[in-house]
Amino acid sequence: MEPMMIRLSLSLACAAALRAPLRAPLRAPLRKPTITMGLSKSITDSFPALVAGAAVVGATPVGPTLLRLDGPKVTAALALTMLAMGTTLETADFRRIAQRPKPVAVGFLSQFCVMPASAVVAAALWRLPPAQAAGVCLVGCCPGGVASNVVSLLARADVPLSITMTTCSTVAACLLTPILAALCAGAKAELNRAALAASTVQVVLAPVALGLALRSCFPKKCDRAQPFLAPTAALLVAWICGSVVAKTSAGAAAAGAGRVLGALLCLHGLGFGLGYAAAKAAGLDEAARRTVSIETGMQNSALAVVLAGAAGLPPAAKLPGAISATIHSIMGSVLARRWRRQMPTIPRRPAPAFERVAWSGTPYPSR
Repeated sequence: MEPMMIRLSLSLACAAALRAPLRAPLRAPLRKPTITMGLSKSITDSFPALVAGAAVVGATPVGPTLLRLDGPKVTAALALTMLAMGTTLETADFRRIAQRPKPVAVGFLSQFCVMPASAVVAAALWRLPPAQAAGVCLVGCCPGGVASNVVSLLARADVPLSITMTTCSTVAACLLTPILAALCAGAKAELNRAALAASTVQVVLAPVALGLALRSCFPKKCDRAQPFLAPTAALLVAWICGSVVAKTSAGAAAAGAGRVLGALLCLHGLGFGLGYAAAKAAGLDEAARRTVSIETGMQNSALAVVLAGAAGLPPAAKLPGAISATIHSIMGSVLARRWRRQMPTIPRRPAPAFERVAWSGTPYPSR
């Protein structure tokens, strides 16, 4: 029996030795991406500092040269960001949104009720002059910005819901923003509805659809690209914010800028807080609460600058939109950094491969 046991032990040892090289290639690829993903995590976690740094550089004399972005380049940068978002999604994500219209409705009401009312309150509390008060109200009446989709990704929120809410609010803004601006600011803000709809298709719908198509046709390549998407999006948004400040750096030093800053902090703070509270009161899950909060607090501030000029308001009315672009990005990214450390509950949706490997090691908890 002893020789047989010895032979059996030797056979098992040989078999284990032969299987070991086969297992190594399966584990080896996980080590290299972990280093890359750690660097990506560092960049995405530094998003608030990136945005603030870009804003500071934009306010310097060299800002317009270093951070110059013309209109078409801004559109291209936002479209590239949305394309990156699209490659992280699947059609099943949007089917889930269609089956759950309640979060979209809650976010829509928060966007066009909470923010305009908060703008009126903020302008009154800080006793802004009429022109600057009108600019703050225009910010509150604008739809959600594309940067909110980036922050939703960084905050582990519901990205498909965020994109859906951004699209819905942007399309509805063709009708609602001029009406709300007239009520809140007392100024008629004429919108080029065709241009706004075309911008929605160009910046949001088309890139996301292309990203979904790429995901469907090349899923493995899209998975390999995941570690680079979030940091790229963070850098692009910081660049855009810096360019907005650079274009209006002279106006940012105008009289009353401190009060405008205080009013905008109040406006966006109310938006984030009341948006989350409304979603919680509606019984939404944690990921949807974060999404509604982000979509409510972050506005398309660049549109507010354009509307101020189109409405024939004084130059001072453009100042709130220029400052708001940086304020809500910093506030949203700070929230994203905090929320990113906490895993949300998303019904029937696993975490993206990038986040599974880099941070959690497990799918998102499911109800």
